[in-house]
Amino acid sequence: MAGGGAAAPPPKQEELMPHPVKDQLPGVSFCITSPPPWPEAILLGFQHFLVMLGTTVLIPSILVPQMGGGKEEKALMIQTLQFVAGLNTLAQTLFGTRLPAVIGGSYTFVPATLSIVLAGRYSDILDPYEKFKKIMRGIQGAMIVASTLQIVIGFSGLWRNVTRLMSPLSTVPLVALTGFGLYELGFPLLTKCVEIGLPQLVLLVIFSQYLPHLMKGGRNVFDRFAVLFSVIIVWIYAHLLTVGGAYKNVPITTQLSCRTDRAGIIGAAPWIRVPYPFQWGAPSFHAGESFAMMATSFVALVESTGAFIAVSRYASATPVPHSVLSRGIGWQGVAILFSGIFGTGTGSSVSVENAGLLGLTRVGSRRVIQISAAKFGAVFASIPAPIVAALYCLLFAYVGAGGLTFLQFCNLNSFRTKFILAFSVFMGLSVPHYFNEYESLKGYGPVHTKARWFNDMINVPFSSEPFVAGFLGLVLDLTMPPKDTTTRKDRGMHWWDKFRSYKTDTRSEEFYSLPLNLNKFFPSV
Repeated sequence: MAGGGAAAPPPKQEELMPHPVKDQLPGVSFCITSPPPWPEAILLGFQHFLVMLGTTVLIPSILVPQMGGGKEEKALMIQTLQFVAGLNTLAQTLFGTRLPAVIGGSYTFVPATLSIVLAGRYSDILDPYEKFKKIMRGIQGAMIVASTLQIVIGFSGLWRNVTRLMSPLSTVPLVALTGFGLYELGFPLLTKCVEIGLPQLVLLVIFSQYLPHLMKGGRNVFDRFAVLFSVIIVWIYAHLLTVGGAYKNVPITTQLSCRTDRAGIIGAAPWIRVPYPFQWGAPSFHAGESFAMMATSFVALVESTGAFIAVSRYASATPVPHSVLSRGIGWQGVAILFSGIFGTGTGSSVSVENAGLLGLTRVGSRRVIQISAAKFGAVFASIPAPIVAALYCLLFAYVGAGGLTFLQFCNLNSFRTKFILAFSVFMGLSVPHYFNEYESLKGYGPVHTKARWFNDMINVPFSSEPFVAGFLGLVLDLTMPPKDTTTRKDRGMHWWDKFRSYKTDTRSEEFYSLPLNLNKFFPSV
């Protein structure tokens, strides 16, 4: 060696080893069965409620005006969505998967719902309120029929048999695009009012990622309550801009996005009102619309499967047993049934944004989610949509990253693995982009016949990123050669063997077992 110096010591063996595989995510402060203290749990539950408001307000804002309803109908629909979401969340956490998953209104059902709204049989109704009620009854009927699909598939154990075919490799595109596939609800919506959306995003990143490390004792405050701190600050800032007259001479679309007093929800309906079944009248049924809604329900089933898996990861639970996933889908079918009975205007699925909040706060406690099922009040519905979109930028990203964590179980040096991942993710983004762009330009999807319900049965599934990516990933993983022992390890199946059955790991029983020995009532377990 030049200079006659001593040779450098060889690197330690542990430095050459890759990071160890973890079937439970480390670094989580509170997992499913370890609740935080009550005061902290209430604040964390309130954060989940704030995050959930985005979906709860945006969906009625899209549907109600086209249904002929006004501010009062919009407020009543929001109240109903909140009530049913709380009911369904409690049912899922008590009797379903038992995961800390929020069950709320779903964007997936909006296209099929709009098809019912635009049906020709309602065009001759002149009274707006009467039109709103009749359309709502048609939506209720389709929801009630569509709920049977998930109820049958879930409680019969059929979905258990499907998920048994999944491996960590095919799980990656499904879960990743469950989060990343919602990018249109992030920055594009934020830019509707960039002067409040961008500060919200910057503050959220600073509070959650920087301040916990810069301030002594801040780790358990700023990272857990970053949403609460940042939303309060930017909401006050947005209100000051509103009352200061900053939006007096701007277009109406800008006012709707930026002002804090444009929602018209707070004074439009009673503050205390308990929704009741069939509050809009007896449901009406249409065969074609019911079939379209059933197809949409199946897409929501696939998307919720990805969200359930992400929730289990961020709650530091073991991989979800197949029977538990099937049981959760059955209860999600019950959730859609409740949506139809009470008249929420849309179906129910796992809230992706709340799944991301588990990762942001590092708190996966079941108790926190059950607290979030409480109704805190309509005043928070006046938060401008760009503030919610800024939250989505981080929360949806966390869910997507939760899918990427399953790559640790796979052999990334295998060209078979590379092809399946690359093709399923790329097509999962590309195909829905084509369908959505076609509809935005033409006003209808690529499949365009006189039967609107048939169009929805084809267009809605192919407009869903996680559905396309998950379907391709599963099919390619099952059919591509070679089929040998090495391939099985490359797929990561050997890591998941002990979680395929419900009772082969004591941790699974701890996380997912039903209370009061109710397992015997569900043959899928």
